[in-house]
Amino acid sequence: MTQIEISHESSPPRHAAPVEPAGMVEQRPSMGRLVGVDLARALAVFGMFAVHVAPAPEDVSGFSGRLLELAFGRSSVLFATLAGFSLMLIAGRREPKAGLAGRQAKARIVIRALVLLVLGTALTILQNGILVILAFYGVYFLLALPLVGLRARTLAIIAAVLAVVAPQAAFGLKQLLSASLTQSINSYDPIARLGGDGLLGLLLNGTYPVITWMPYVIAGMALARLDLAAGVVQRRLVALGAALMALGYGVAWLLPKLFPALQAHQAGPSEAEKASVKDLFANVDPSSLKPGSAAFEAIQANFNAIRDRLDASSNTALDLLRSDSHSGTTFDIVGSLGVAIVVLVCATVAMDRLPWLRRLVSPLVAVGTMSLTLYVAHVAAYAMLPDGATKTFVPLFGFIAGAILFATVWSRFFRRGPLEYLLNSTTKLAKFVR
Repeated sequence: MTQIEISHESSPPRHAAPVEPAGMVEQRPSMGRLVGVDLARALAVFGMFAVHVAPAPEDVSGFSGRLLELAFGRSSVLFATLAGFSLMLIAGRREPKAGLAGRQAKARIVIRALVLLVLGTALTILQNGILVILAFYGVYFLLALPLVGLRARTLAIIAAVLAVVAPQAAFGLKQLLSASLTQSINSYDPIARLGGDGLLGLLLNGTYPVITWMPYVIAGMALARLDLAAGVVQRRLVALGAALMALGYGVAWLLPKLFPALQAHQAGPSEAEKASVKDLFANVDPSSLKPGSAAFEAIQANFNAIRDRLDASSNTALDLLRSDSHSGTTFDIVGSLGVAIVVLVCATVAMDRLPWLRRLVSPLVAVGTMSLTLYVAHVAAYAMLPDGATKTFVPLFGFIAGAILFATVWSRFFRRGPLEYLLNSTTKLAKFVR
């Protein structure tokens, strides 16, 4: 799993720049990009690191375990929401660009989308253990293109409708697509045959399927249309985010309490089953795990038993009542979007009203301005980690420290990150659009 916001239209803010009054937010930083957006993106970058290189949340107790659980899935949702926000920085944040400027802005979005499709597919084909989101981003951008001229209210309504309808539609489509039909479609899909996310994966079956992730992108577009510098807007958005979290996670938590049958349906592997699997791995020599060996057959039999039990109770309409991260249900979308809205607004308010904090977190803001570079770098670095490294927090702290150090030093000398510079240069082809 991974996630990254890559749509940067303007240069990162200089760390020594003076802080403007709150009423000047629309001009800060250049091209209207808010510093708070970069701070929120940096938090999502660190959340992404936690998901990939930290221990599993269930293996960590206390506050650290809860933080890891919070990062799982929600950091990718935050990135997707910020992706929609950044699209509006290209297309015209408060007012859509029109005429030649509008056509060129749309061309820039298309170019970015195609670059991300190619880059994401290439990284996915490498199969280094991380589920890459970049190709999905490319599709998000293309599908969002017809919506860039809409107002905030219209975008919010579309996002809300999709959040309610899309999960049910996805469930129905998956029921219609049998395993044999899916395999047949993928056999004719050249990208799927190469090992990338094919058409079905990008639209329906992947980790970040378009059908259930577009609400995040469209909601981010709606947020960009709002005046985030206005106190009344900030208060309403925080209230909205809290309400969405309560609705999405609260209702999904309450339903199994009211209906024991639903609680039994949603139960995962039992503690005894988990302990059994751990004991098998703890008492076996890795070198003996070869097909045909007794250890291999024992572990496979244990896994098969758990899988058969879960398969027997999965893929039913009751799964639409869950709120687990990446479950793609309405409750998951609503709750996760609420978290993203609160994080974005809080980061924006903090950067607007606390100048001392803005100076203090300037290295984090630098991380947010070059997230594409750091994303690709972390994918490459992950492939070089030794076996078992992610059982400790050492890789996570190393990735965070390395990202901060690189972003801070690079931003002192260059306006954009390395890959952000290349991406921006590619989109300059849009100037030929007339």
